[in-house]
Amino acid sequence: MRPRRRREPDPFDGILLVDKPSEWTSHDVVAKIRNYFKLAKVGHGGTLDPLATGLLVMLIGKGTKLSDRIMGGDKVYEGTIHLGITTNSQDADGEILEEKDASHITREDVEKVIAENFMGDIEQIPPMVSAIKKNGVPLYKMARKGQEIEREPRKITIFEFDVLEFANPLVTFRVKSTKGTYVRTLAHDIGHLLGVGGSLDALRRTASGPLTIDRAHTMEEILECDRETLEQKAILLSDMIR
Repeated sequence: MRPRRRREPDPFDGILLVDKPSEWTSHDVVAKIRNYFKLAKVGHGGTLDPLATGLLVMLIGKGTKLSDRIMGGDKVYEGTIHLGITTNSQDADGEILEEKDASHITREDVEKVIAENFMGDIEQIPPMVSAIKKNGVPLYKMARKGQEIEREPRKITIFEFDVLEFANPLVTFRVKSTKGTYVRTLAHDIGHLLGVGGSLDALRRTASGPLTIDRAHTMEEILECDRETLEQKAILLSDMIR
């Protein structure tokens, strides 16, 4: 019996790095690329909230087999915390629950709270507005009904957490952490410990494992391609597994 011939990877067995625009869900990007290029199998290597922009790793064809590898990598984000604002989603997309005066908070105050509470191995309680499931039901669906349930803390590791700019009430930061970190929860918790509340005002993912935003393409650039020119923008599976 002749051995089965192994199919060689083609341009659509690999990954495509997308610079996700704000207000698009990760699923929106997957659906658009899959339908536009008539691809049979498309996924992504780690969700970004609609508010967030930046690196979204699209997995195409046999590239979907890299899902665990891509999702398991450390992540780098840059973003802005709005001190004095607490929302039900912990970011700017949510309903404002409380507003407090944060004018007395200094850069040194923020950096001290970060250094003492948000470096190294820590535990984080996931937000209610998340895709984590309880008894098969996503928490965000419960949150929409006004329900709040107890969530188990999760262990994460923060490798770097730097304040890049401070212009009260806005704190611009850069953080490198393990997978599963809710950056909006970091913003919320920092504001809470400062006594004024806080929420995530903006977020941009700049790296996922070894993959970086400088190699990503905007949706406008991608949708100007045909299948042939898309090959030039993709990272082939054969290159990823060398």
